[in-house]
Amino acid sequence: MTTRMFGQSVKRNEDPRLLTGKGRYVDDIEHSAAQVAFVRSEPAHARIIDIDVSGTLDIDGVLGIYTYEDLEGDFAKPLPLLIPNDGLFAPKTQYALAHEEVCYAGEVIAMVVAKDRYIAEDAASAIRVEYETLPVVADLEEAARPGAPVAHLDMEDNVSGRVSEAKGDVDAAMAAASHVYQWRFSMERAAAMPMEGRGIVAHYDESDQSLLLYDSTQAPTGVRGGLALLFGLDPDRVHVVAPDIGGGFGMKVIQFYPEEVLVPWASRLLGIPVKWTEDRREDFIGSNHERGQAHEVRVGTDDEGRILGMETNFLNDAGAYCSYGLIIPIITAAQMQGPYRIENFRYEFRNLFTNKVPTSPYRGAGRPHAVYVMERVIDKIALELELDVAEVRRRNFIGPNEFPYDVGVTFQDGGPTIYDSGEYERGLDVLLDALDYGNARAEQRKAAEQGRLMGIGIGYYVEGTGIGPYEGAAIKVLADGSVTVALGFSSQGQGHETVFAQIVSDELGVAVDKVKVTSGDTRRIGYGVGTFASRSAVVGGNAVFKAAVQIRKQAAEVAARSLEVAAEDLVFENGQIRVAGAPDLSVGLGQVALISNPLRYAFGEESQEAVLLAQRAYAQSDRPLPDGMRPGLETAEFYSPTSGVFAFGAHAVVIEIDPDTCNLKILRYVVMHDCGAVINPMIVEGQILGGVAQGIGGAFYERLAYDDQGQLQNASFMDFLIPYATEIPTVELHHTETKSPLNPLGIKGVGEAGTIPGPAVIANAVSDALGRPIDSMPISPLDIYAILYKG
Repeated sequence: MTTRMFGQSVKRNEDPRLLTGKGRYVDDIEHSAAQVAFVRSEPAHARIIDIDVSGTLDIDGVLGIYTYEDLEGDFAKPLPLLIPNDGLFAPKTQYALAHEEVCYAGEVIAMVVAKDRYIAEDAASAIRVEYETLPVVADLEEAARPGAPVAHLDMEDNVSGRVSEAKGDVDAAMAAASHVYQWRFSMERAAAMPMEGRGIVAHYDESDQSLLLYDSTQAPTGVRGGLALLFGLDPDRVHVVAPDIGGGFGMKVIQFYPEEVLVPWASRLLGIPVKWTEDRREDFIGSNHERGQAHEVRVGTDDEGRILGMETNFLNDAGAYCSYGLIIPIITAAQMQGPYRIENFRYEFRNLFTNKVPTSPYRGAGRPHAVYVMERVIDKIALELELDVAEVRRRNFIGPNEFPYDVGVTFQDGGPTIYDSGEYERGLDVLLDALDYGNARAEQRKAAEQGRLMGIGIGYYVEGTGIGPYEGAAIKVLADGSVTVALGFSSQGQGHETVFAQIVSDELGVAVDKVKVTSGDTRRIGYGVGTFASRSAVVGGNAVFKAAVQIRKQAAEVAARSLEVAAEDLVFENGQIRVAGAPDLSVGLGQVALISNPLRYAFGEESQEAVLLAQRAYAQSDRPLPDGMRPGLETAEFYSPTSGVFAFGAHAVVIEIDPDTCNLKILRYVVMHDCGAVINPMIVEGQILGGVAQGIGGAFYERLAYDDQGQLQNASFMDFLIPYATEIPTVELHHTETKSPLNPLGIKGVGEAGTIPGPAVIANAVSDALGRPIDSMPISPLDIYAILYKG
């Protein structure tokens, strides 16, 4: 096998299984298990006065009904705060079952376990909860005002955290600026809406004090570690398996949702397997949301549009609880400056509780907010100074010789935000050439003469990816020459079974389809972090590479002994280990795996060499297993990055607005993307295209509509709009490659890239078409109607 697999568009190993209905999701497991239904709060804020379960007593098949009073010890404490921060001074997390007060509509109050889901739902509907309703704060900016209702009774206001940072001298820069502008931007809530909701199957075995959990989670190793502590078990007795997962997008990384604690708790209490599968309404009101920010921005420029200083004061909607700490607004602040050289920058944010579903990272995770604000600022500067929007970007770019570039603020991992590499102007050139920018502007002018509303939008972004702290990979070579790879982090469609097989294929000289990758099963490898933040390829991929290098070293040492040659003279190809210059002198990789384990007894013809090797060693008064070697070809290796790595890209869109329907039609959508070295171009393309669709959905279709009482008004797909395939344009994709110098493979993350600039590029295009500012997102036909006809 002479073709290098890294960089090839290898067809996905997982697709034949998934496309023929052989995928295995949580709901496919343990059909005979007891089933769970939850009673959730109807009011968004209330005291719980009484929970009356008397109506359930005559329902046959109910196995248990539980409220907060049934919880003991650590189970009765608030759920974990995942990411503490010095700026988080009110770190509230919810209880597994509500304790005295409910703070959002959808909060879990009681759990019913029954023989099947129908009985459980009937019993749950028979439970009566008496509330004393309390004032509700549902609007982000209202929550920040003095005297606003409080989302939690024990707080004097709604501020849970505050962080500020500055670099340079912003005040002096503003004083020296030729122009100083002040603008306000806001972005409403959105949610992930994966095709598969959350699901959990728990089996607690009292006889050996072990717990097996199937969980549609993005972080099985984290769930394992947390449950081991909570249940007081040896981590080796807790196994968490994330099988096939029908989408996650960040929503499934929380550790823990209440259900992840309650379902295994019920299994231990009842001594039987217990199962819960989330329905779509539960997904709307019980799984975390994101977005939700409001920014006040001040920027100073010279006459040429160069930014001399910038500051933003913004609010972040935490919802009712903040288990993920301040990570979303921290990411927003860290990524706000994008690809631009801004020498004087200052931010302050406040994280605010509201009586709505809690928030945590959703695909993009704070970056769409930052890019939307920064890219609207660029376009507004261009408009004010009568400059071309592309030229203003070009004048503010960080140069290719300025890397590593210190952004001057703290990154989400606690270290400095330092861009590792990038060629931002080259990326813009690629985008504009692909768009045929000059001609596109000419067509826009012609359309305007005809009374048509055509607009062009550009959105540029830098994406921090590949954060630590580490990831691991366990690799084993089997006797038939195939290779198994076990990963602690799960896959939700990223193509892990293929891209990591490509890395192993190159290093060990085996075909990609001879490499079997298993992810998200802590029985195979117990330590890891998770699949989120565009980190799997960077951190996990380099762990796989590190383990494959070690396997190659082990195999070379064994083959060298067997062939009686020097290890450095060996070549790995086509599943064989050959002697360079002597192609007939070789041994199969599977055979090396056998003989690496010196045997006393041969268990077949293939293993006879392992016995003979041991005999030859003793004949020479040597050890069959030399010092420093282990039997078998297997290893587990871990990779820990020193910092994140920064991908970048730009999107351009040409739109036309129908003045009669106020609908928006995308005429062209062009993407330039750079994620360093690319393992599999086809999979990268798929990630970007899916991200673009999600970005367009978040910009023009998807809006979580809350009323002033904290009630979600569109908690179904009848009312919450997700774009159809017919509403997503053909995407023209162009790739550049600026390798990262910070990891052996030179790669950067890609999972969130397509989504990040969506709101920015659509807002800029609509603003360009209408000649009016679009400073609140998402936008809808009703908003466009108001702009066109209501002034």
